[in-house]
Amino acid sequence: MATTLGDAMFTLGLIVNPFAGLGGPLGMKGSDNLDPAGIKDQDIGRSSARAMRCLERIADKANDKITVFGFAGLMAGQWQGGDNAMLAGLPFCSVGSVDNPYQSTALDTQRAAITLVNKGVDLLLFVGGDGTARDILSAVGTKVPCLGVPAGVKMHSGVYAVSPESAADIVVALIAGGLVALCEQEVRDIDEVAFRAGQVRSAHFGEMLVPSIGGFLQHVKAGGREQEELVLADIADDVVESMSMDTQYLIGPGSTTAAVMLRLGLENTLLGFDAILNNTLIGRDLNALALEKLLDNHQGPVMVIITAIGGQGHILGRGNQQLTPAIIQKIGRENFTVIATKTKISELQGRPLLVDSNDAELDRAWEGYIPVLTGYRDVVMYKVSASGE
Repeated sequence: MATTLGDAMFTLGLIVNPFAGLGGPLGMKGSDNLDPAGIKDQDIGRSSARAMRCLERIADKANDKITVFGFAGLMAGQWQGGDNAMLAGLPFCSVGSVDNPYQSTALDTQRAAITLVNKGVDLLLFVGGDGTARDILSAVGTKVPCLGVPAGVKMHSGVYAVSPESAADIVVALIAGGLVALCEQEVRDIDEVAFRAGQVRSAHFGEMLVPSIGGFLQHVKAGGREQEELVLADIADDVVESMSMDTQYLIGPGSTTAAVMLRLGLENTLLGFDAILNNTLIGRDLNALALEKLLDNHQGPVMVIITAIGGQGHILGRGNQQLTPAIIQKIGRENFTVIATKTKISELQGRPLLVDSNDAELDRAWEGYIPVLTGYRDVVMYKVSASGE
């Protein structure tokens, strides 16, 4: 069943490498250099079957809360991700197809990945091995969270779930509002020619942003609760260490954001916006007009640090209405950093973070999944909604 972009809150990009795992039975120690013409019917099926194991589990637990995006039709003579998604009973939206369905190459994987990122998917799920991970990395880098379903011969990279089912569980946890950590994991691969000669040469090619099911990973005490003061200090350390010169920072209301100002040793407006440039306070308790003037007079990058209202989960439209729809649009969603403790996120009990800017179209554009900084170098993915659903 086909659908259109925006019909489901969680959007999953899907790529299935039809060659993944075929080199093992052929004694090739990998599948990077397989010739499509040499593949026999009995060789086909490993990657598709493992994709189905993952997708059927997702469909069983979250069918009405997800839409799958990907290429439709054949790739290297095998059905691509779209057909697997529909066979699993998941809503699917096609974003293209390969030019030559019987002579597919790594370029098709890369083109599919770029297309899916441009569509704004929340997560890119790919089925393959280390070669597939390298193709995805070269195409999208860290622009979107990615997660691998293991199907290859070589599995040196840290971007793969331990099984198709565990990959599905991570996706389901994301949809359910669980604490899903987002961290950089290595993409590694070996030289297949050297490996066939008995030499193992593993190389590092970069990092992907990868979700994994997490919990309270730092500063816990009996009962598994965070020590808030310590966690706020960790969050503040991360924010301050990430600050760049000549970038204008707008620090929003709240005790969580106040920790950032404390870390900088600057005076803080607990219920208002303060502006920082090159570690200097250049504006205090700014209203909408003052914010607009500040933005007009600044030529460099702008970043906004905001937090969620405890218990409610609002990140826009409650307590920070100095940010008008026009200001939010001018700054851009990608230039907002949301910070919150994991305790605050957990207290939402799976409910989404909320946006209510007084502009319905803008609020809808914010829907999806965003990274939330929850500690020092500790980020989780969490859903955002305009309706609270």
